[in-house]
Parts: sequence; structure tokens; C-alpha cells
Amino acid sequence: MLFNSYIFVFVFFPICLIGYYSLLKKGKPGAASVFLTAMSLWFYGYFNLSYLFIMICSIAGNYLFHRLLSGKNLCLRRGDYGETAEQGKTGEYGGAKRRAVLVLAVTLNLSVLFYFKYFDFFLDTMNAAFGTDFVLRGILLPLGISFFTFQQISFVVDTYRGEVADCSLSEYALFVSFFPQLIAGPIVNHGEMLPQFQAMGKKKADWERIAGGVALFVLGLSKKVLLADTLGAGVDYGYENLAILGQADACLVILFYALQLYFDFSGYCDMAVGIGRMLGIEIPVNFNSPYKAVNIVDFWKRWHITLNRFFTKYVYIPLGGNRKGRGRMYLNLLIVFFLSGLWHGAGFHFLVWGMLHGVLYVVTRFWQGRVRQKNDKGVTKQGGKIVTVMSQIATFLYVSVAWVYFRAENIGQANALLRTACAGEAKKISMDLAECLQPDEFWYVIKVLHLDNLSFSRYILMFAILAAGLYLSMVGKNAHERVARLKFGLVSAVVLVVLAVWCILSFSGVSTFLYFNF
Repeated sequence: MLFNSYIFVFVFFPICLIGYYSLLKKGKPGAASVFLTAMSLWFYGYFNLSYLFIMICSIAGNYLFHRLLSGKNLCLRRGDYGETAEQGKTGEYGGAKRRAVLVLAVTLNLSVLFYFKYFDFFLDTMNAAFGTDFVLRGILLPLGISFFTFQQISFVVDTYRGEVADCSLSEYALFVSFFPQLIAGPIVNHGEMLPQFQAMGKKKADWERIAGGVALFVLGLSKKVLLADTLGAGVDYGYENLAILGQADACLVILFYALQLYFDFSGYCDMAVGIGRMLGIEIPVNFNSPYKAVNIVDFWKRWHITLNRFFTKYVYIPLGGNRKGRGRMYLNLLIVFFLSGLWHGAGFHFLVWGMLHGVLYVVTRFWQGRVRQKNDKGVTKQGGKIVTVMSQIATFLYVSVAWVYFRAENIGQANALLRTACAGEAKKISMDLAECLQPDEFWYVIKVLHLDNLSFSRYILMFAILAAGLYLSMVGKNAHERVARLKFGLVSAVVLVVLAVWCILSFSGVSTFLYFNF
């Protein structure tokens, strides 16, 4: 089910909160953990029962691998969290037998992901390249499979390395299925979550923390319902009507999507963290004002933070990281961004998106390295405020252009939109495009102010929403910063209630989160 749905807000989550804290109050942390797991399975199975079966099989299989890798017959020594395995005669982490189990575990996880996410893409590519006529299977992609597969791979690898203490099946099942971060991340690791689950018996309802969670949830919900979905209407119109767009229309569609994706993903992350806090669980931040980044390296420290962390720990460092010279480091970075593009979707346009980021990332790292060499203190000089602002704008524009390949159905469609934006017909902005960004409640304000008779009245809301989106994403404080400084009182309560009611009344017109597709 969706966070932004009636059944979640009025049925699922109230039952979850009441049941969870009731069991904790009775001194039954084990039952509370099982209850959260059951609620998480309901949450996931609500989309499609077949998805639930796949996830349960994945949990069971990976827990078996965990037990094999942490068993006395295979493991040299089991340690506490963060502790590494002792090296011995049989190898760094225990020898050929354990390596074989690890390889089998990772291979099976990636094979399942390949079948559901990439098999049809592979057949389609074969047909196009070699003229074959393999029939596509039309396989449905289980929601969140990329997220919970990577999460379990990291768990199994860390078990192999001796970094994971033993855990029960119920703890592991909750670690994988915990519903706030199940569908679209963040990709959490055992050290962040298992200790919190194991300390459940010590938790009591912290009303200040719960209030902060509610505020974060409402702000995230507002981003999704009031901004992302409104901007999305303009994006959908643009991509469906590429042939009739003018140059200005195309440029606006590019900006609309950059902001839609920002508020959609940011909104989900805020809601996930907010739900976790209401349950007394701290979920890691996955999104930290990425459009405030001053270069592409800075951007990837702020966007999808946990995915970047996964690729760094389990791909970049094992490939050699920066330990084997600059040339090898640049190659490793390109491999990481190639895999990042592939992870996001089965299509060549996702690979183009990944490599656009990868190439600029390598160029930026090269430039930073040259600057550091010339700096006696080893610190890169950022320049004045004007340089910082220009760098931020340039980074945002580059990322926005790259998003075109992320949103398009194929490379051809992306190229068509970019051609129109660069060399399309210079004509008046489409009234139909402007109409897409005219929510009834906003239009009512225009009428109250008697602005609806103006010839440009239909453009007022479009540019107001665009300006608000740019300000909030590039200048204003993010939701976490606002909640951290929020003084709970009558005014803040009224604002949050108004936003919540406004969002709930708009539920009938909302869409799923964009990252559900990945």
C-alpha cells in the first residue's frame, strides 16, 4: 500500500502504532517485533500476494546463507557488530568453503534480480542485435526487489567478513521487511537496524520524538501530494506531446521533471524516517538537499546516500578503490556509475544517464586532484559566494539534463526532447502545458484575488509552483532541518493539521512514488 493512501493513514498505521506500543507496554518486545514483521508483510502483500511469496522466499534463503556463513563449521570466529574475522591458514575470511557459499548466495540473489528486472531487456537486446525472435515474457517487476536484494547481499557479505553477530530469523525478517524503508529505501545495513530491533524491550513512547516523526511525515506527504504530483502532470503532458512542444515548453518540462523527482523521492524518504521515529526506530537519512550541491561529487554525497554507500563498500573498494593509481580509480568510478545506471532500470537510456554522471564525476575528481596538488594545505579552495552559487546552478542544470534520459522511455525520446529544448521553435508557452499545473484549490485563490481575467492568468500558478519548487530545493531548509528547529505549539500544530487535511483530501488524484519503478 502507499503511504499516501486512505487505508494506510486511517487503518494500517493506527493499528500498527497501537498494537506495537501495547505489546511493548506489556513487556513483550519479542511479540512486538513479530507484530511489526507481520504488519510489514501485510504492507508488502497488499500490492500483490505473489510479490509477498517472492520476498518470503528471498528472506528464508538469505537467512539460511547467513546461518551457514556464521556456523562453527565454516566460520573462524563470530564477533560483535563491526568486528572482523580472524585471519587464518585457510584464508582471510575462512577459506574456500565459505567463499563458495558466499559466491552461491550472491549469484542466486543477482540471478533472481536479473530474471525479474532484466530478462526481457536481455531478450529484446538479443532480438535487436542478432535478428532473433525470442518472445518476451512480460515479467512483472516485484516492488522494491532492487532494494531488498541489495540489502540482503550486503548482509550476507558482511556475515562472510565476520562483521555480523548472529541474529534470529524473526530479527532478520524484520530487518529485511520493515515497511517504512521496504519499497524505496534507504538500503539499510545491519549495524544501523538490528541493534535497534534487539533493544525494543527498552523502548517507551517518546512523545517528543513521535511529534517530530508526525511533522516529518506530514512535510514529506506535502512534498509528494502537493508538489511532486502537480509537477508530474506537466511532465506527463510534455512527454506525451513531444511533437508539438516549443523550445520554452521543452525547457519547462525538463525543469518540471527535475523538481518532480526531487520532491517525490525526498518526500518518500521524509515519510519513511518520520514513520520510523513514530515507532522509535531511527532510519538513516537517504536524501540531503542534493540540489544544493556545488559539483557532481557533492551531489552524490547527498542523493540516494545509502545506494552510493553500497556501491562504495561492495563494488568500488573491492575493485581497488583509489589504492591502485589514478587511472584505475577513474575506471572503478566509471564501473560504479555504469552499475548504478543499470540498477535503476533495464534500458540503455538508464546506462546513458549513469555514464553522464560517471564521466562528469571522473572529470571533477581529476580537477579536484590537480587543484589540491597546487594547494600547500591540501584543501581545495571554493572561491567566493558568486562562484559557489554559479557552481550550484551549473550542477543543477547538468543533473536536470541528465534526468531526461532517466525519465524517457528510450534514448530517442530523450534526444528529441533535448533537441527541442536546444533548437526547437521559439513560440509562446503552451496553454495546455500551463493548464496541467492548475490544481483546483490553487485556482480558487486566483479567482478570490480577481486575477483570473488577466490574459496571462493561466501562467501565474505554473510559474508560482516552479518558483516555489526551485526555492525549496535549492535555497530553503530541508524537512529535517525544519523539524529539528520546530517549536511545537499551537501555530505549528495548526499548520501541520492544515497540510495533512489538504493532502488527505487530494489522495484521489495522487500517483505511486517514482522510485517504486526501480
